[in-house]
Amino acid sequence: MDAIELMPVLESLIFVSENPVRIETIIEIIPESSREAILEAIQKIRQACDEEGRGVELVEVAGGYQFRTKTRWAEWINRLKKAKPFKLSQSALETLAIIAYRQPVIRPEIEQVRGVDSGWVVRSLLERGLIKMMGRRDIPGRPIVYGTTKAFLELFGLNVLSDLPTLKEVQPPSDLGEIEKIGAKRASVKKEITSSEESEISEVLEEIEKDKSAEGEVEPHGHHDGVRYREALEELQKSQPEEESPDQEEPGHGHSG
Repeated sequence: MDAIELMPVLESLIFVSENPVRIETIIEIIPESSREAILEAIQKIRQACDEEGRGVELVEVAGGYQFRTKTRWAEWINRLKKAKPFKLSQSALETLAIIAYRQPVIRPEIEQVRGVDSGWVVRSLLERGLIKMMGRRDIPGRPIVYGTTKAFLELFGLNVLSDLPTLKEVQPPSDLGEIEKIGAKRASVKKEITSSEESEISEVLEEIEKDKSAEGEVEPHGHHDGVRYREALEELQKSQPEEESPDQEEPGHGHSG
């Protein structure tokens, strides 16, 4: 079959497929046509879809071809589907960016950049199918190595990983250098106690000592001292910056990292 005859066949194959259709798959399905004829037909379909008034376009994504609705018609599509847009938390985006640009990568390397525990975020990305386990690194402990999936390419409209923008093209704070700075800041916050907090603690302890002197003997865990101490701790905890949620069994029930 020539390119003109192939066009409706290819449109049908690509339309019914849930995933992008690879050129190798098309060649297997239509062995009577040459690769050149198939590619010519695909190019004609793309040109036809690019015309004004067409609602879909043929895109090359994740190593194959797929029909997608044009962004200009998103408003009406949302009225039909009424589906929530696919969203990722800031911690998930940070982790995904590190894996995408540094794959194959192990979890300690991810956490070194982010400065916080990333276990539950990694599990969440695995469950969403955006990353995969690629094996184990041949070092002590044999940690799991992670990389991105075809679903990642589809989600971000990429054909291959080399289509990712270079780090120079990515504006801060999205680049890894800025993420490293944020991670270092987070790590330092965990260990830091400011002078104002030290002053508050000293004032509370002085008040407790005054109460002891005025009342004589007070039980080590008396009601007043216990309440005052708990109140002081609660106040200090409120003033502390929010930290990353700890590694949990159920990633869906954790806070954003």
